[in-house]
Amino acid sequence: MLLEQERRDVCLTARSIARHTGAAPGEAGTVSVRSGELVVVTPHGVPLDQIQPQDCPVMSLDDRMLEGRRDPAAETTLHMAVHRQAADHDRDVTAVVNAFTADTVAVSTVEVELPPIHHRAAGLGGAVAVTPYMPYGGGDIADQAVKALKGRDAALLAGHGGVALGRDLEHALENLRLLDWLCATYLRARQIGRPRVLSEEELAQIRQRDTYGWAGPDPFL
Repeated sequence: MLLEQERRDVCLTARSIARHTGAAPGEAGTVSVRSGELVVVTPHGVPLDQIQPQDCPVMSLDDRMLEGRRDPAAETTLHMAVHRQAADHDRDVTAVVNAFTADTVAVSTVEVELPPIHHRAAGLGGAVAVTPYMPYGGGDIADQAVKALKGRDAALLAGHGGVALGRDLEHALENLRLLDWLCATYLRARQIGRPRVLSEEELAQIRQRDTYGWAGPDPFL
């Protein structure tokens, strides 16, 4: 079986999304991971918590299905576009996860971007873009997602939910959970008032600070 370990990892990630992210029931999202020129994706028509390794299609980067007992999910078009972009630009991205959680869907239906109101947003690249609404599974939304993910590790797809990237599946899932948490925090803050948004200068300071551990006692204290 081609990419046996990667197919198992995709199943485990899919089940983790179904269990822990508050995603919609049933086909609550999609998962993919790239190994060289090959990509494993979640299949069409199977709930995330029921996918088996043999179900997962193995695709080539030119969109040919090489193996798998089920057809690829409709969102495979989006996943493949992101993987091709990463491969063409030597970006350290091998995994893509997409989930339809209540908070990511809610923000994506009312905002044009998720502003960075917490320093953890710096880990995703700052403000998170929201793509224009269009039906899922087509080339248009894939193109918009690639554009929204330029220089970012996450994006919101209007009316659909969130998509996150990572150097591996664990990292991509962590970024998806962070995106969901940032959306939930933003929605809660909006119930109180208008959240304070971090500036680009403040985000740059946070990125610099994140590269170091504790610097010792504050000399001014």
